[in-house]
Amino acid sequence: MLHSQGPHNAAPLAYQLKLPVFIHLIVIGWLYVALMMAVAEATNTTGTVLGAIFTFLLYGLAPVALVVYLMGTPARRRAIKQRELEAQEAARRAAAEAASSDLPDQGGETAADAVAPVRKEP
Repeated sequence: MLHSQGPHNAAPLAYQLKLPVFIHLIVIGWLYVALMMAVAEATNTTGTVLGAIFTFLLYGLAPVALVVYLMGTPARRRAIKQRELEAQEAARRAAAEAASSDLPDQGGETAADAVAPVRKEP
């Protein structure tokens, strides 16, 4: 039996590893078919090179770019959250180091008077 990644992710590990490769194959296949459609458009007696270019752009490149962008959105969100968590953790560590520092004005306390008060001797 295949193990899952965690309680929130029930997909098997083997499926998760093969999915990006599968998506790449779909993209390559889609672009290949669109390219062959463009070649058929260009070489047809009633076709034009401009029509072939638009065929490749509108049937191949634009849909693939849109699908890849939309499918990459969850990964971008995870990366942004990870960067935010790392920045928060770095800020916490820096604050903890500053609070435990022996340097003046680094302990989070107010500074003392710069000039000590002078009293008259009785």
